[in-house]
Formats: sequence, structure tokens, C-alpha cells
Amino acid sequence: MERSVLLRAALQRVFDDPEIDTITAADLAGPYPVVRYVPPDGSLSVDLLARLGERVGFTDLDAFVCDVDGVPVRLATARTLYRLKRDTARPVDAHDAARLRAAFDLEEDG
Repeated sequence: MERSVLLRAALQRVFDDPEIDTITAADLAGPYPVVRYVPPDGSLSVDLLARLGERVGFTDLDAFVCDVDGVPVRLATARTLYRLKRDTARPVDAHDAARLRAAFDLEEDG
């Protein structure tokens, strides 16, 4: 089954948002293989990564498993997210890195 179909199905289990249907396989295959989802209430933002690139592999990520309605979901730690976002070319990532650093009192070399 196509990854975008699985991604949309997973998001729809949690959020009642018709905009989820607009996520496509092309979104996951582009130069920035990240889909940022923000639910209509703006309560959070979620970056969903299709691939990481050449610097880091999935096995390099510090993560933990969280149970969401009986479904195990692997989440990167705040320190890992900070490391991934602090040196990218996307302005939104620099903003995220600054917010993560402040919120979790992370060191610059973190």
C-alpha cells in the first residue's frame, strides 16, 4: 500500500480533518521529504519524515515508543529533533530548533 495512504489513514484515526486527504505521495518524495501537519485547532505541529537524507539514519535517532489508542508510535526525543533541525536550510527548522532549545533547556552542542 502506498505510504501516503497509510499516513493519511493514521492521521485520520486521530484527527477529524478533511485537509488530511490532500497529503500526497509527491509530498513525501520531494526535496524536503517532510510533511508538516497542524490540526485545525493549531494545538500542535507534527513533522512526518519519509527519509532523513545522508547525514543521519533512522538508527541514529534517539527515540521512544508512545502508545496512542493502542497503536505504538515511535517518536524522536526533543534532543534528537533539535540536532536534526538546527543546521538545515529551511527557516521553519531554524525556528523549531530555537523553540526546542528553549523549551527543553538544550545545550548548543546538544
